[in-house]
Amino acid sequence: MNRLKEMYNKTIVPSLKEEFQYSNVMEVPKLDKIVINMGVGDAAGNSKMLEAAMADLELISGQKPVPTKAKKAIAGFKIRQGQGIGCKVTLRGENMYNFLDKLISITIPRVRDFRGLSPKSFDGRGNYTLGLNEQLIFSEIEFDNVVKVRGMDIIFVTTAKTNEEAFALLKGFGMPFKK
Repeated sequence: MNRLKEMYNKTIVPSLKEEFQYSNVMEVPKLDKIVINMGVGDAAGNSKMLEAAMADLELISGQKPVPTKAKKAIAGFKIRQGQGIGCKVTLRGENMYNFLDKLISITIPRVRDFRGLSPKSFDGRGNYTLGLNEQLIFSEIEFDNVVKVRGMDIIFVTTAKTNEEAFALLKGFGMPFKK
């Protein structure tokens, strides 16, 4: 069993149940999934860029990414409808907890001038979005093999009803939020 899943069951659930006065264990919010999205706008001119981004995302997540396609044609950006413009991975279960553990304990401490994650990035429905500027902070990515430095969005989808519940849940997992 994963370290974070065990911590969730033994310490986070009782503390959240007490803090928010839940009558039932099933009311306690939990982490539903983690979605990692990487936009590759320059794939419009060079399809190799999308393949390189997908390879990086597969190394980071340990799961095969799905290409995302343009819904509409945008002439100004030279994008046609149905053209690959990014990739994403949805992590659930064991993979999700392994990625979260790696993100909190190894990856985030490697960010230069890190002062904590913004507690304002909640969407009002209990989901948290974290934006990263470069994929190089992940230890799996080798600097020499990177075609282009690009950022990504990591979305934590929870079953929490409010931002306060989701904040308490992610804080319980050890997310380093700003004070």
